[in-house]
This record gives sequence, C-alpha cells and structure tokens, in this order.
Amino acid sequence: MELEKENGGKPSAERWHFGHNKAAAAAGNRSIRGTLSKVIASVEETGPRPLIQLGHGDPSPFPSFRTTPIAEDAIVEAVKSAQFNHYSPSHGLLPARRAVAEYLSKDIPYKLSSDDVFLTAGCAQAIDIVIAALARPDANILLPRPGFPLYEARCTFYNVEMRRFDLIPEQGWELDLDQVEKLTDENTVAIVLINPNNPSGSVLKYQHMEEIAKTARKLGIMVISDEAYGHLTFGSNPFIPMGVFGDVVPVLTLGSISKRWVVPGWRLGWIAMTDPKGILSETKVVDSIRSILDITINPVTFIQGAMPQIIEKTKDDFFNNIIHMLRGAAELCYNKIKDIKCITCPHKPEGSMFVMVKLNLSYLVDISDDVDFCLKLAKEETVIICPGSVLEMKNWLRITFAIEPASLEVGLERLKLFCERHEKN
Repeated sequence: MELEKENGGKPSAERWHFGHNKAAAAAGNRSIRGTLSKVIASVEETGPRPLIQLGHGDPSPFPSFRTTPIAEDAIVEAVKSAQFNHYSPSHGLLPARRAVAEYLSKDIPYKLSSDDVFLTAGCAQAIDIVIAALARPDANILLPRPGFPLYEARCTFYNVEMRRFDLIPEQGWELDLDQVEKLTDENTVAIVLINPNNPSGSVLKYQHMEEIAKTARKLGIMVISDEAYGHLTFGSNPFIPMGVFGDVVPVLTLGSISKRWVVPGWRLGWIAMTDPKGILSETKVVDSIRSILDITINPVTFIQGAMPQIIEKTKDDFFNNIIHMLRGAAELCYNKIKDIKCITCPHKPEGSMFVMVKLNLSYLVDISDDVDFCLKLAKEETVIICPGSVLEMKNWLRITFAIEPASLEVGLERLKLFCERHEKN
C-alpha cells in the first residue's frame, strides 16, 4: 500500500532487482522462429486464401512427407513395452547409442563405438552442448555466412566470440579458406560446417572437404560438422560425412533423425566423435561434454528405446521416395525462380530443403530491404519466406521447397505476381 501511495497508486519498477535478459531478447529477435513469427503476424487473420509456408524446414505436416510406418510402429512398441518409462542415462540409452554409432560408421572408414556417441534432444541441443563445452575466456569460433542463427545465439549466451567466414555463391557456396586462415588466431577453437547446407542447399565436394580438414589441422582447430540434413542430397555431389577425415582433424558430428525421417518433433539427435587419434580426450573436450550432459535434459526415453528399430528396419524405398520428392521440388523451385526478374539463384540446390536467392531491389518500388519484402509478401499474397538478414545475408531470401508440390507451385506463382506488382515501370 505504501508503494502505491508513493507512486500515484502504481507500484514502482525501480524498486525491483530483476529485469529481462537482454541476451535472450536479442537472440529471439535474430532467430528464424522469431523472425518468421513476425512475418506471419503481418498476415490478416481472415483471408480469402490459405497461408503457404515457404519459410521453415518442417515438411512433416504434409501428407507426402509422412514418416515411415516402421518408425511409428517402433515408437508404439516402445511405449507399450513399459520398459522406457524411467529416466534416461545422461549420455543416452546404450542400445540407442550403439545403433547410432553403427549407422554413422557405414559412411566413414572408422568403426565408431557407443562411447563415441552422446544422445541429445535434437540437433539444437547438440549445438548448445558443444558450444558450452568449448566456451572459455577469449575463445572464438568460426561460423559460416550464411549460417544457422542458433550457433550465434548459443555463442552469445556462453560469451564465445563469433568470427564469420563467407560461403561463395558463385563457387557452389564453398568456403573462403583464405578468409578462414586470416580470421584464426591462438584463441580460435573450432570451425562450423553445415553440410548439406541450410540455408543454401549446397553439398560440399570431397576435394573441398579434404582442403577444409587440412586447413583446420594446420590451424589447430577442430571441425564441428552439422549434418542434420545428412543424406538428403539429390544433385551431382553425394553426401560425404566430415568424419571421413577424422584422421586429419578431430570432428564432432551433430545430427538427428529429424530431417531424414521427417520427425522434427521427436527431438532425437546426437553428438558423435570421429577422433581416431584421441585428441578430443587428450584435450578434455570429451570430459566437458559429459559434464554438461550430466546437468541438462535428455531426449525422451521411449524414443531412444525405439531408435534401434527405426535405424535398422527403415527401408531404402522410404528414403528414396523422400529424395525423389525433394529433387522434383528443388527443380520446380529453381525453374520458377528463373522467371522472376528481381530474384537470382546463383546455385541450383543439391541438398537439404532450401535455396538461397538474391533480391535485386533496383527492380522494385516500395520495398526497402529483404525484411520489408517478406512482410509485404505475407500481407499481400499470404506466402511466408525467410528474410536473409536473419542468416547474415541482407537482401537475400531463403525459400523452402519441402512442401506439397501443388502448394509449392501456387506459392511460387504468388511470389512472381507480387514481384511483378512491385516492379518499376
């Protein structure tokens, strides 16, 4: 009552000792989810046409992208068995870790063991744990531009300096390795790769990956290889895990079942070490990862329980069908974009579920930048696209093509109409 009397009947905020976390607010404003939420909010609640989502990487709501019944049955069986109602061990259930190790070992010249794998609540938590494990005073990490904003957010939270190197559009989004060397100093601890790439849709070639590994070894830094879209390739370059080069440089591979099995909501990911020389153990990085896992949440136990069946029993025809749909969607997207005057696609997508395109504002009126473009596109055409600014690429756009083909075609036609409407005469 005294507080209210002193402040005209209103409590004084100046008397409180708490407030908002500025870093959290900044990270939310720079996240893909946060940005897309603002774009979606610009759409009228009652519109004549359905919303077409070309902004996010979750095709699971669409019938064509439903996961395999084998995965669904494995989950049901795990739940009904009543054997997975307990807490999970910090590192994950042994059969699940063993299944992931065997799955990853098929594509590299090393045999991973269950001790090389840590299970996480999706690839997002894997990112969080790895950044936390490497955080120390003055540490810096090399991040790609364009990149995935969650790396930036976690570096901010753990007070790790970010240094960005460029991916070169005209060279298939390969790394600028000269720039990487110039950015590195004695406090650089790691370089982050995303392959197949989100957001560009590129897939790295073996020779370039070998150069990356040798450069990292020369610089004394590890490679964090984000392979959330592993095996989702449909161009001329096959998917090659960075773990292939584990004898050259220590590699922490981050992955999940989210994208390849089309179940992002199941939140089952991993951190896998490919380090035949034992450098990660020698430098205590492994100890740091284990310690952090001891004080964090774990992936849902019954999903871990289903993992051996999901991995071992899923048939190639399921994977091949997903690839077939993505290939067709990528082709459609690329060809439609070629007909839009103000948008340029420097490299045809060969993997993941995305393509990056450059926005040429000189062809448009009443559009100030990529964010303005996406807001007005959403309001006028009820089509959602991710502005490149959130990916450190101002006046670029990230387009998702992993939706129903009919909806994709309609969405791209609306995009074309919008651009034509705003073209300069």
